Amino acid sequence: MPRRNRPHPGPAGRPEPGAVSGWARTESAPDGDWLVRTVPGAQAGKTYRCPGCDHEIRPGTPHLVTWPADETGGVADRRHWHRPCWEARSRRRPGRRW
Repeated sequence: MPRRNRPHPGPAGRPEPGAVSGWARTESAPDGDWLVRTVPGAQAGKTYRCPGCDHEIRPGTPHLVTWPADETGGVADRRHWHRPCWEARSRRRPGRRW
């Protein structure tokens, strides 16, 4: 029987924080402090445009939602990113904030 790829549970059998519950972790980088939330493919129901590569993030594709930690603007400040695009953002467009 083929193996199923399931998310690796964290301590005590719980999923990684933010992976399913919808809450975010904080990341500090040269471009500022960011709140980052993982969106599993099963919860990705709309099409978004990744600001890193300008390609679509289609429904069912796991990705990240990020927004500046120092602003309280809300939903309008959130951006949906492919994970590799988010991790490479400093190498692509240094100093730019989305």
